Amino acid sequence: MKGLGQLINQRDWMGDVRMKLLAGPLLILMILGMMILPLPPFALDLLFTFNIALAIMVLLVSMFAQKPLDFAAFPAVLLFTTLLRLSLNVASTRVVLMEGHQGGDAAGKVIEAFGTFLVGGNFAVGLVVFLILVIINFMVITKGAGRIAEVGARFMLDAMPGKQMAIDADLNAGLIGEEDAKKRRAEVAQEADFYGSMDGASKFVRGDAMAGLVIMVVNIIGGLLIGMMQHGMDFGDAARTYTLLTIGDGLVAQIPALVISTAAGVTVSRVNTDQDVGQQMISQLFVNPQVMILAAIVMGLLGMVPGMPNLVFLIFTALLSGLAWLLIRQKDRALVSEEISAAPPPVQETPEASWEDVQLVDTLGLEVGHRLIPLVDSRQKGELLGRIKSVRKKFAQEVGFLPPVVHIRDNLELTPNTYVLSMKGAEIGRAEAQPGKWLAIDPGQVSGELQGTPTQDPAFGLPAVWIDANQREHAQVYGYTVVDASTVIATHLNHLLHRHSPEMLGRQEVQKLLDKLGDEQKSLVEEVVPKAISLTVLQRILQNLLDEDVSIRDLRTVLDTLAEYAGQQKDPNELTALVRIALGRAITQQWFAGQDTLNVMGLDAQLEQVLMQAMNGNGAMEPGLADTLMNQAQQALERHEASGEPPVLVVQHSLRAVLSRFLRRRMRHMVVMSQAEVPDDRTLRVTTVVGGR
Repeated sequence: MKGLGQLINQRDWMGDVRMKLLAGPLLILMILGMMILPLPPFALDLLFTFNIALAIMVLLVSMFAQKPLDFAAFPAVLLFTTLLRLSLNVASTRVVLMEGHQGGDAAGKVIEAFGTFLVGGNFAVGLVVFLILVIINFMVITKGAGRIAEVGARFMLDAMPGKQMAIDADLNAGLIGEEDAKKRRAEVAQEADFYGSMDGASKFVRGDAMAGLVIMVVNIIGGLLIGMMQHGMDFGDAARTYTLLTIGDGLVAQIPALVISTAAGVTVSRVNTDQDVGQQMISQLFVNPQVMILAAIVMGLLGMVPGMPNLVFLIFTALLSGLAWLLIRQKDRALVSEEISAAPPPVQETPEASWEDVQLVDTLGLEVGHRLIPLVDSRQKGELLGRIKSVRKKFAQEVGFLPPVVHIRDNLELTPNTYVLSMKGAEIGRAEAQPGKWLAIDPGQVSGELQGTPTQDPAFGLPAVWIDANQREHAQVYGYTVVDASTVIATHLNHLLHRHSPEMLGRQEVQKLLDKLGDEQKSLVEEVVPKAISLTVLQRILQNLLDEDVSIRDLRTVLDTLAEYAGQQKDPNELTALVRIALGRAITQQWFAGQDTLNVMGLDAQLEQVLMQAMNGNGAMEPGLADTLMNQAQQALERHEASGEPPVLVVQHSLRAVLSRFLRRRMRHMVVMSQAEVPDDRTLRVTTVVGGR
């Protein structure tokens, strides 16, 4: 029975899919059929009513959509509804001209109702109303919506590179995952496609308005000729009969067209928020009691002018005054609630001090000024807490161990926009962030300047500007990387976590790594720790790797290498060098992913010989040699990075450790690799020489 139920559900699902796939072709066939086949009046009534209902549905969907992509099918719907109206015009024109001499209901009850009831049976009034509707639709709504769609498509295309860079920045900072990045990239592409399609689809609506005007003129002239020449009607009767039918036909088509055009204008003119159009209007238009009071005063003054409709104006004066009173009451209640919540607690007797009052130093801490509190308050929808969790998760996946929890607290001694990142009670980073604004970071290839507060990106020191939200799209068009305040703090935290990762790796974290590996490689763990080396020595080796940005995820290879060499060598630094050779393929992959030929920096042969002699002597460099080496390495690094290559210097194995410690004091991002760490299947090519001329 269970299998039978699943089969029935599967068949129902397949049936729904077939119906959705057939909806478009069936609609096209229906439209073509209406243009070719004659339709009875009752069928026209049904189709005209369906057209009106469809237009109302489209308008309501566009009103309740919170962003344009919620109604991504609108350009196609716009095309189909326009073709439906034109096909109905063709079908109704056929019936009006063939059967119009029989009376007002010859073309159906709907056309008769629009031609008689709505305009009182007066064809002159109907003609004026029809022309006004056409002018409103063609000159105002359609033209405005088309212009907005055209400008929106242009700005959307110009802003795409900046938006893609912002997505890449969030991905690199660990604020979003790969799936979220793919989804956001797809949304950016869909927005560009949507506005481009709307720009073209709006031309259909304008053409439909012009076609309606032409069809009306042709129907009136054709009706007069057919009525007088074929059916023997006099001029007055023919004009009255066919003009009313034509006006009814035009009105029943133009009113849905006007509704659809309004829906198009609503869709392309809205601003992306978490509210639909109705909620935006109510929450922003009827929110300030001062506006309501001033409007009530103006309406009251107009109501007291002699000759004005006093009662109507005074009614609106009372309504606006009542609305202002309600808004003032709501604000007073909100202020009272805030005062109650902010009131100091009742004074209590101070208890005796205990060991619970002793607070240990937090491994990682974040202190914020009072203006940054909303960023870390979940009750105020602060995004920073979630982004810090994402940063810790991404760090654990990339580096190989879980960083400590970040303890967040407010500090009223800080300036309002300042935040401080600390490790083990000591400050490691300090910067300012401005909530509600965006940081536009200059990656080096921007095409314009922005108005705002100049600053520097706290993570990488790049020039940046704090800008208002209304300049965000312009900044993206200029090529800036635009991020909000929460992203700035999270990126800064991510940068400092990587820089200080050796200090965060304690004995407890190392033991947890061993316990995790011991679930699968218990014998390997027991052979190395504590038989071959102590936990402290292993911690030191892992810290050495982290200090040079080497991931420790491959703990199995680390322990395999230590199991082989720990009996012969006890120095942690020498063991680190052997582990690096074993991890050489991963280190190379980190900097040269997918490259068979490695373009690196190398030492000049004469300089290398001098360094070898210095190392073989007393193991230290003379001050003059040290200054020369540092300056030449700095110049070579600038030339190498200017060509777009990774900042990797490859030297002989015996020089690697000393040069790495020496050079990375000033050039933190420089990577010093040993020739022994490069896999045999990769080709080294020295493109920049340190010390060469």
